[in-house]
Amino acid sequence: MSQPNDWVVMGRIAAPFGIKGWVKVQPFSEDPGALMDFGSWRVGRGEQQKHFSVEAVQDHGKALVAKLAGIGDRDAAFALRGQEISVAKSDLPPPEENEFYWSDLIGLRVINRQGIELGKVDSLMESGTNDLLVVKGTREHLIPFIAAFIGKVDLADGTIEVDW
Repeated sequence: MSQPNDWVVMGRIAAPFGIKGWVKVQPFSEDPGALMDFGSWRVGRGEQQKHFSVEAVQDHGKALVAKLAGIGDRDAAFALRGQEISVAKSDLPPPEENEFYWSDLIGLRVINRQGIELGKVDSLMESGTNDLLVVKGTREHLIPFIAAFIGKVDLADGTIEVDW
């Protein structure tokens, strides 16, 4: 049985595309074409996940359009709207130095330079200019994930040091 952190969410299905079962995909990576390298995707939410073979995928500006096996019409494509697309973490290249997969940051304890724990990373979000850590503790903090605020990220220790 696979664990949740064995999979990395790489995008979501935004809408049906056309009438033959194609879907429009919103990629979550800096390189929208990164999803094009995978022959199958896991699609769904929470515990409700299903594997699909990717029959075809095309670049469509900042989005992608894809044809998944077994999705043959607009209604079937519409039913997938809003669902996340994941790929096996083992199929991804290791991140570069000082780069991280969002899934590796979720759950890490966030500690400021004074040693006070602010909470844990609940999620990340894009703000347009940079990514934000959503840290939940006694209160919620939105901390820009940039060098000015982020110190050491220690995946082994499960901590992120912040200037906050």
